[in-house]
Amino acid sequence: MLENLHSDSKAEDTLFPPKITLQIKGKLFALDSPWLMGVINRTPDSFFPGSRTATIQKEVLDKAQSMIAQGARILDIGGYSTRPGAAFVPEETELKRVIPVITDIKARFPETLLSIDTFRQRVAKEAVAAGADLVNDISGGAMDAGMHEMVGKLGAPYICMHMKGTPQTMQSQTEYDHLEKEMLDFFSEKIRSCYEAGIKDVIVDIGLGFSKTLEQNYRLIRNLSHFKTLQLPLLVGLSRKSMIYKLLNLSPAEALNGSTALHMAALINGANILRVHDVKEANETIKLYKQLYT
Repeated sequence: MLENLHSDSKAEDTLFPPKITLQIKGKLFALDSPWLMGVINRTPDSFFPGSRTATIQKEVLDKAQSMIAQGARILDIGGYSTRPGAAFVPEETELKRVIPVITDIKARFPETLLSIDTFRQRVAKEAVAAGADLVNDISGGAMDAGMHEMVGKLGAPYICMHMKGTPQTMQSQTEYDHLEKEMLDFFSEKIRSCYEAGIKDVIVDIGLGFSKTLEQNYRLIRNLSHFKTLQLPLLVGLSRKSMIYKLLNLSPAEALNGSTALHMAALINGANILRVHDVKEANETIKLYKQLYT
């Protein structure tokens, strides 16, 4: 499969995609309908204040309960802000932020899937031990050479995102000779590394806002079907990002309408999972999409 990623054959019709499955802790899940991943940030400096949670246990659990009731299949727990220019966070601080949250949410909502948003293998290991089901790595393994091997040992699905550099440097690395081809080359290499490390299920995230210009972000949404050649689930995370609010001259708090519009575009072009801050509105978008196209 990987050797033929760049063939000239037309990408398959995204309205009738092949059935995609994930095996998570012995259970088989079918992504035959788009899924929602709700964002719960345990950081004080994430770009959208509405995604942050305080240390109060009740606030975190209430937010989790609300997102689950509104249709989230996965909750993504993060303790390290990855917005452009974000400050470095020590590993111990990241662990203190996320492990209690994962433990509490899993105890209260054991059937809900949790992902740990980290690029560090130790955080991934301890998070899975605490109850996390997936590992969501913004660096695709580039920021911790042992990440793929660790995730393989953990037996967890792995979300592999495209990014160049680090959160501190990524916005100075937006030059590409051919954006889609270079990203497919990146994913080909990373997917091969994942399989060699024993990772069974890989989810691809095109990394909107990470080492891309505003124009490149919109190009990738238009051309999302190119990445269906990977024959893996596609995750799109665009919720309230600067590609929306800067273009519309708004703040992140005012970017819900733009997020909803682009979520529909992403679904039409082949997204299997939407990573969102506003689960209710995204779920309504999925219902409308399914009414139109299924």
